[in-house]
Parts: sequence; C-alpha cells; structure tokens
Amino acid sequence: MSVTFAQGFSASGVAAGVSAVEGKKDLAVVVNNGPLDVAAGVFTANRFCAAPVQWSRKAVADGHIKAVVLNSGCANACTGKEGFQQSADTAAKLGELAGVPAGQVAVCSTGMIGDLLPLDNVLSGVERAYGEVSDSAEAGEVAAEAILTTDTKKKTVALEGAGYRIGGMVKGSGMIAPQLATMLCVITTDAKVSVEQARKALAAAVETSFNRIDVDGCMSTNDTVLLLASGASGVEPDQAEFNGLVAKACASLARQIIGDGEGASHDIRVTVTGATSEDAALACARAVAASNLLKCAVAGNDPNWGRVVSSLGTVPSDVAPYDPNNVTVDVNGVRVCDGGRPGRPRSEVDMTPREVHFDIDLGEGDAEATVWTDDLTHEYVHINADYES
Repeated sequence: MSVTFAQGFSASGVAAGVSAVEGKKDLAVVVNNGPLDVAAGVFTANRFCAAPVQWSRKAVADGHIKAVVLNSGCANACTGKEGFQQSADTAAKLGELAGVPAGQVAVCSTGMIGDLLPLDNVLSGVERAYGEVSDSAEAGEVAAEAILTTDTKKKTVALEGAGYRIGGMVKGSGMIAPQLATMLCVITTDAKVSVEQARKALAAAVETSFNRIDVDGCMSTNDTVLLLASGASGVEPDQAEFNGLVAKACASLARQIIGDGEGASHDIRVTVTGATSEDAALACARAVAASNLLKCAVAGNDPNWGRVVSSLGTVPSDVAPYDPNNVTVDVNGVRVCDGGRPGRPRSEVDMTPREVHFDIDLGEGDAEATVWTDDLTHEYVHINADYES
C-alpha cells in the first residue's frame, strides 16, 4: 500500500527517460480526486533550494493542491530561471491534463544537482503517467518505485484511523541530515481536515521524524514533504488521533530511510536521557549521530564509546548543561561508560544485530530525545564516488 491507500487518490509511475538508467521508472503522478484538496508542505532549509521547491512552496502556500508530479534522475537544482520555468511547464502540463490551474500542481525532483531536466521527456512522461493513473494498490506501489534514486527498495506506509486512512511514500537513502533529508515524500489521507489541521499535524510530525535522522550529515536542495487530504471518507477525525497517525506515518517512513542508508550495515539509534530540556537532549544526540568516527567504528563492529563521549563533549555547556562525571553510556544494553569512566568490558557488547543502540544518560533532568543514523562503510564511498558518472 502507498499513496492510493487513502480514498480519493490515484497514482501512476512511468519510465520517462529522465534517469540515466535505461528503462527505469523515473516519473510519478499523484492526483487528489477530492472532494477536498487540502494540502500542507514542509521543505528543505537549504538556501540553494531547487526550482521545484521554489515552485511547490508557492503552490501549497494557500493550502490547496490537486496533483503532484515527481521525477527522479535530475534535481533541477541550481538551474536559474530556466530551471524554474521547467518546473512551471511541468505543473502546467499536468494541470492541463487534470483540468486544474498550474498553481494547484506541486512539482518534486531528485537526482543530480546542476542539470536541467530533459523537458520533452518529462512532459511526454507526464502525459503517459496521467493516462495510466489508478486508485489501485499496485498503482501506488509503482509510483513509489518511480521516485527512487540510489534507494534499494520502496518505502511506503498505510495506517487506519477511526473511519479514515493515511497512506504515503518516500524516497531517501543518502544525503540525509537533520532539517529533512534527500527525500521526496507524499502522504495522503481521506480524512476531512482543514488546512490549519493539516499544517499543524505535518509540522509536528516532521519535527520528530524526518528532522531526527542523519545518514551522512549532508542537507539536500530538494527535500519536500507533502500532506494531501481528499476528505473522501467524510470523517472529521479526532485531532489528537489524526496528529498521532500523521506522526506515526512520518516516523515509519523516516525509519525506512535509515534502514536503506547508502551502503549501511547497521542502523544506529542514539537516545539521550537525563537532559535539562528536549533541546539539550536533541543537541547531544545530533552531535553523537553526526560523528563519522563513530559511524566507522560501528561499521567495524567496534563499540568504541570514546567516540560517543568525545562528540558529546563538543556540545556547549550553555546548550546542554551536564557534569561529564555523571554521564553513562550503554551500547546494546551494556554499560561501557559509567560516570565518565570505563564500565563493563567492550567485549561484552554484541554488535552483530542490524540495530545498534547507544543510550546516553546525562544525569541532569528528565528530558530526552532520539536521533537515528547509519554506519559509514566502504560501500557508501563507492556509491557516492560513482554517483555522477
């Protein structure tokens, strides 16, 4: 199940000739058939944001979107006025086919930065994709496949609330850092919600999911998360339940990104407890999760807690007050650092599971935060050394 799990949505995916990989599906379309066309969006904080991000920010500003077109294989980033016009032309093409203004169509792109789209291929691909849209589960899965780049698998979610549904898809594998990631994400719901409800739910969900993953510390120019509501179920959801399900959908998709990190052999959970505030806990968790030395150690099955505390120590005391002599570090349940000193032998830690858990207690308060990351392997270097060629 994917974006078509919720009622009122149809989708498709085709090989448009955008990707350098011959025959690869690389263009997807998602259409909201209503009766509502509520939409909310969250985008990259990168100042070099791509043309499709600039276009879609404007399109979603009024809280209404009828359709989305997404392509992989070319980011259309750092392409100036011509690139922005390509996004506008793409939106206009889908809008013409769907019978809606171009301003009600969002555009998402991912791939190489600095290249213009093969626009003729994109426009013909949009036409073919629109002709194949369906509300079937298979159509949703094909759309999820068409947005992948270095991903090795599709990433989808399907959840049910009290009389309504939420579905979604995301792509993301590398160039993943807090403040979104190299990701395109579309979440759909048939719940009957207002623009304000959708915006609040999405903003809160993104903050505790996509903004708390880190594969390689690199922020993309194209990150886009869209929440579309058709209202087709006719159900006005309990706000708390709806917020919780949107958060659960985002958390699931974010976790799937970590599980497909480029070349990764371990998924790493860094949880910081005992902090004076959530912001303090998050700053510490992010500092540890961003350590390339720690990532390399985990890749070698080495529970090197020295990499943890050295990264922890870079967080200024005014951001996260704590006494190093009170800090504990557990790796997969083994307390290897106790009060800032050696604890149990590292040899007791089992590093063979895919998931590695670093649990850090600052011993100062009751706040906590978690960040997910991956290890750093030879395969990651190979993937990114060959990315352009």
